[in-house]
Amino acid sequence: MGLLGVDLPLPDHTTLSRRACGLPVQMPRRDRTGDLHLIVDSTGLKLRGAGEWLFEKLGTAKRRAWRKLHIGIEVASGEIVAFDLTDKDVDDASHAPALLDQLTQAPASFIADGAYDRAATYDAILARNPSDRRDQSHLGAHAHLPMPLCNRLG
Repeated sequence: MGLLGVDLPLPDHTTLSRRACGLPVQMPRRDRTGDLHLIVDSTGLKLRGAGEWLFEKLGTAKRRAWRKLHIGIEVASGEIVAFDLTDKDVDDASHAPALLDQLTQAPASFIADGAYDRAATYDAILARNPSDRRDQSHLGAHAHLPMPLCNRLG
């Protein structure tokens, strides 16, 4: 609050953390009757084993295990509607169909980064929305797609 020029006492981090554990948080649930707007991404996870502290303490050579978490989140509610844990070598675009298979309805929109900008992803989306082939000639190279990816169209 000092940067704002306001003389207001603030609790320290420990006090805030202690108080936060008792706050009731209500997450909105997805309306199952509405359209499903999906955001998809992945992240790397480092798995720490029982001997990991030896590596950090003594610097001994040890192979570290990495996995990739692929996750699909519904836009409006923030609810996780699809997820999978794979080896680190699985590329994002090839795993998009597996995420889409977990959904109970076809997504009305699919938002992802450039790692999903591959034919396999487009084909998987089209396979779940065969009736959604609107005239999108104004979209350019991917005019045949019902739901172009975010990195193409913003």
